[in-house]
Amino acid sequence: MARRSLQLFKAHAFGNDFLLARADDLSDVDDIGAVARQVCDRHRGFGADGLMLIEPTAKGARTRLWNADGGKAEISGNGIRCAAAWIAHEQGAAPGDTLLIDTEAGPRRLTLLEVDDERYTFRAEMGPPEQLREVTIEIDGQPVRGVVLRVGNPQCVVLGPATPERLHGIAAKLSVHPFFPEGTNVELAEVEAPDRVRILIWERGVGPTEASGTGACAAAVAAAFAGGANRSVQVVSPGGVQHVEWTDETIWLTGWAELIGEASQVVRL
Repeated sequence: MARRSLQLFKAHAFGNDFLLARADDLSDVDDIGAVARQVCDRHRGFGADGLMLIEPTAKGARTRLWNADGGKAEISGNGIRCAAAWIAHEQGAAPGDTLLIDTEAGPRRLTLLEVDDERYTFRAEMGPPEQLREVTIEIDGQPVRGVVLRVGNPQCVVLGPATPERLHGIAAKLSVHPFFPEGTNVELAEVEAPDRVRILIWERGVGPTEASGTGACAAAVAAAFAGGANRSVQVVSPGGVQHVEWTDETIWLTGWAELIGEASQVVRL
């Protein structure tokens, strides 16, 4: 088995962390999922919620994302901010500059609002929600009412108390329920006020995460659609607060990403 030293850059957005690698460094590797499992392992690797390959472009970057379990993911709202932060750092971008981050779910446009040392705040255009509807799914013989939608990736939002017990029970089981053949990200969303939604996240291929950009968008949309919330809300997760605005045209997500550092890890290919 071949071994290679892989240069990695680590970044996080509200504790949702990613390892970034240059796409060229793994262009000859067929099983990127196996690499993701190695580097994302929190005991035997650097540890992260996902591995993102980045190919810089004239306008920003092309990205591909693998979750910690080695499964492909279409997009991460926090991940694209981490990629944009790295590109902004490399290019010396300034507030007001716009970056285009291509993902498996399509391009996303991010505007840089503020730079504070290694922390970059962006407003991202995430696209409109798709396939938005309410469903009832049976978990352990009990009906669970949820809002399902796509925000570039599959999401299921359960409105009501956001407690650890329900996260490890209802949310964990929903994420692998046969109703979702691709698996799904799950958010427990509690509407605390018309402009404030508190969430806990069970991310597909990862488990509990400190935050989720697409999860925050999904929870905000679901809370407005079926929970009495406003269309402009603060979404509070264990890692911090992001702002989501759902307009007739798109979803806007505002938050920061922070560059942590870089190092190399030996990976088995």
